[in-house]
Amino acid sequence: MVTTMKRVGEIMIPIGQYPSVRDTATLREAIAVMEQAKLAIDGRRSLPRALLVFDQIHVAVGYVRRRDLMLGLEPNFLVSRRVEHPRQPFDVAVDPNLSELSYDRMVQGLRDRAGRPVSDVMRPIEAILDADDHVMKAVTAMVSLDLSLIPVVRDGQLVGVARSVDVFHELIRLLQ
Repeated sequence: MVTTMKRVGEIMIPIGQYPSVRDTATLREAIAVMEQAKLAIDGRRSLPRALLVFDQIHVAVGYVRRRDLMLGLEPNFLVSRRVEHPRQPFDVAVDPNLSELSYDRMVQGLRDRAGRPVSDVMRPIEAILDADDHVMKAVTAMVSLDLSLIPVVRDGQLVGVARSVDVFHELIRLLQ
């Protein structure tokens, strides 16, 4: 029976092994990095679900998920936005079949939007863990903030990332 809980530093992915892009990278470049990235963790192969985003002086400023990249490519008329009206007079759903109206224009628009900077769709870093924190601190942060990736620091320096899949794997280990 397992009695000790690991620390975040023991389950994190070292920063040098985790894929990242600059905040000036285009959506196209971020998609290419994500598509080619592969992680090997304790003999398990995994694809990243997010990329870290760094600024020009190599400070982590956010992360971008696959969904964020897809949202950045979506045409404006298909993006469902909340009506900014106190009573929201109409609740109209977006029809994704509208995308079939003009295939050539849709593809060209997709290619044009792929040139947007990743900073347009990235998410800010909402939490940071210390490498010496117990895994339960990661669980609490991930659940309460609805996160799947949290940067990890040691002595104030970014050293890795904790992913929900690795935290979950540690919980499974503790339950066995």
